[in-house]
Amino acid sequence: MTNEKTLTQLNFSDIQGYIIRGYNMNNVRHFVLYIKEAKAAKKFIGSLVSGIDESIPQITTAAWWDIKPSYCLNIGFTFEGLNALQIVADIGKSFSGSNYKSFRQGAIAQATQVGDIGESAPDKWKGGLGTSNTHVLLSLYAQDSKVLEQQSDKLRSLFKEGDALKELSCFDGAKLPDEKGQPSDIVHFGYKDGISQPKIEGVPTKRGLSKSLDPQPIIPAYEFILLDDEKAPYYVPTPPELGLNGSFAAFRVLEQDVAGFEKFLQEQKDKIDSDKLAAKMCGRWRNGVPLDLSPDADQLTSPKEPIIYEQFNNFDYSDDPQGYKCPIGSHIRRTNPRAAKIQGVTNIHRLIRRGIPYGLPYNPNSPNDGIERGLLGLFICVNLKRQFEFVMEEWVNKGDFAGLPTDAKAPLIGANDNKSGQFDIPVSPDNPSIKLTGFDRFITTKGGAYCFIPSITALQHIASYSTK
Repeated sequence: MTNEKTLTQLNFSDIQGYIIRGYNMNNVRHFVLYIKEAKAAKKFIGSLVSGIDESIPQITTAAWWDIKPSYCLNIGFTFEGLNALQIVADIGKSFSGSNYKSFRQGAIAQATQVGDIGESAPDKWKGGLGTSNTHVLLSLYAQDSKVLEQQSDKLRSLFKEGDALKELSCFDGAKLPDEKGQPSDIVHFGYKDGISQPKIEGVPTKRGLSKSLDPQPIIPAYEFILLDDEKAPYYVPTPPELGLNGSFAAFRVLEQDVAGFEKFLQEQKDKIDSDKLAAKMCGRWRNGVPLDLSPDADQLTSPKEPIIYEQFNNFDYSDDPQGYKCPIGSHIRRTNPRAAKIQGVTNIHRLIRRGIPYGLPYNPNSPNDGIERGLLGLFICVNLKRQFEFVMEEWVNKGDFAGLPTDAKAPLIGANDNKSGQFDIPVSPDNPSIKLTGFDRFITTKGGAYCFIPSITALQHIASYSTK
């Protein structure tokens, strides 16, 4: 299948925008909603895709724009939410089969599979996410806080019409400022984020193919968008007007223990430099330069061989099987092994990631300020079990897939505890590895939801049942 042929098959105007691209906006607000009155809720959904009333915020599609809008809006539904809309007699039949089992079960039931245990368990989640009342995830992105509030006011008024929806909570995120006070792609742990995303067959970037150097294979679009493709390892949920061009997402509220992370780095200074340890744990220096290209220094340029941003994905670990440059257990090598030899097939487990920090920036002069900070993330795919849950269960929270100890978890995002936490840093063939043990988890799950992201046609289809 050629790229040109796929382009003619993908209906960008029918696909919700954040599936295809990150909006690169400075603010986001994720509304967690409960459907109180199905008929009124369906009317609300219809108003978001009507294109009639300009005063009502509209769902953003994947169609390419010439002028970037001031806001973008997208919507997803949990299995309980679709059931509450009463669009079919048995919504379970629409999403039957093993491909959709995790979606039917929901994030609460699947929590143990992805390491959400202990302080990360669903009974400790907030904002209604730990209950079956989470029906809708409405995501509003805005260039500035004024636009965010203006559009939020409009949406909240619509929630109340006909007693349609109850707002259980909202989760706000915003880009962190850089050293000059400008919005950046830096997360609370200090790393530049959003560097690597799957290359999707038939999806251009900025009205052209990406200029970045990346040896990873292009992934078929049906791995991220529900398509009627004979090569796709699933059937589209029924009826087709409901399932086609949709997708799924795992929504995650992830608190980051920045003080604990920085303390751990300092405690290992007798074994390894703090900045280098941070790089070894992630697989990239904090400015984004990959260890595979620059294992000894974090400079973006060097006198002999400059490393520019377009090269930040130009590696595949094929020349580093022992992990001397980038440890096999590092974050980015676990979550995307690229060409490294592992058990299984890498490319059928890829995820599209959309994330933004929440909470105030960390101040090293006030490490224990009591402020919660972390990341709001959406992990987009067509099979939550084979993609999201597989990565979390097999690659993040186990090690045997790559020849590591079975209970060796990812150092940054794994479900570690101070008894089992372990991370090996290979040094060279002639020197023993640096072994770090006894560290706790640095990320705590504060909430989660599994959502179906319908197409525009599907949203119109759902709304058409408003009088039934």
